[in-house]
Amino acid sequence: MSLPFLFINMAMTADGKIATANRAVSTFSSRRDFEHLLELRATADAVMSGARTVGQQEINLGPGPARFRRLRLKNGLTEYNVRILVSGSGSLSPSAAVFRHRFSPIIVLASERAGGRKLRRLRAVADAVKICGRSEIDFRAAFDWLREKWKIKRLLCEGGGELNGALFRAGLVNELHLTVCLKIFGGRDAPTIADGTGGLKLSDATRLSLKSMKRVGDELFLVYDVLRKDG
Repeated sequence: MSLPFLFINMAMTADGKIATANRAVSTFSSRRDFEHLLELRATADAVMSGARTVGQQEINLGPGPARFRRLRLKNGLTEYNVRILVSGSGSLSPSAAVFRHRFSPIIVLASERAGGRKLRRLRAVADAVKICGRSEIDFRAAFDWLREKWKIKRLLCEGGGELNGALFRAGLVNELHLTVCLKIFGGRDAPTIADGTGGLKLSDATRLSLKSMKRVGDELFLVYDVLRKDG
C-alpha cells in the first residue's frame, strides 16, 4: 500500500518568513489566501499541523463553512476531515482550541520521548495517540499507519517550519503550495517554511518544479511539484 499523497500549504512574506521572530504575528495573508486554504482542505482526507502552530492559534483544522463541506462531499470525501497533530515530545497542551471542537477524529503523532504523563493527558482528549520512533517521529512509519488504519490517501500539512523541514528531509512531500505576500518581517530567528537542521550541502536540497503560478491582487499563488532526489 502506497503512502498518502502529501502536500504542504504555506503563506510566507517576500523574505521567506511565516511569522515574526517573536511569533506574535503569524496571520498576514489576504482573505483570498484563507479561502485557498479551505479549498485545499476540501481535497484532503486529513489536515496535519505541528504542536506549536496549533497551540499558539485559535484554529480547529476543520473544513470551514458549509459550502466547503459540500465541496468535500462533491469531491467524494467525508464532510469533515481527519485532524492530525504532531508533537514529538508530547508537549501539546490538552487545552488547545483544537480539542474543544469535536466534529471529526483527532490523531496525535508522538515519539517515545514523550513521557507517560503527557501521553495520558493527550489520550484523554484525542481519538488516537500513535507513537512512531524513539527520539524523533518516524514519519514514514506514521504515514504508513495513517494509510492502513485511517484510509488517508491525501494529507495536507499546514506547518509550521519545523514539521515541514522534517517532512522535506524525509523525502515525503509530493507538492508545495506557496502564497507569497506583500510584507518583509526580517529577523534571523523568524521561522521559515522549512526549519530544523536543514541540509548541509547542495545535494541535500529538495528540488522543485514549478507547476503553476497565479497572481491575485498583489499576492502570488505558486504550486510546485517536489522532485525525487534520485529523479
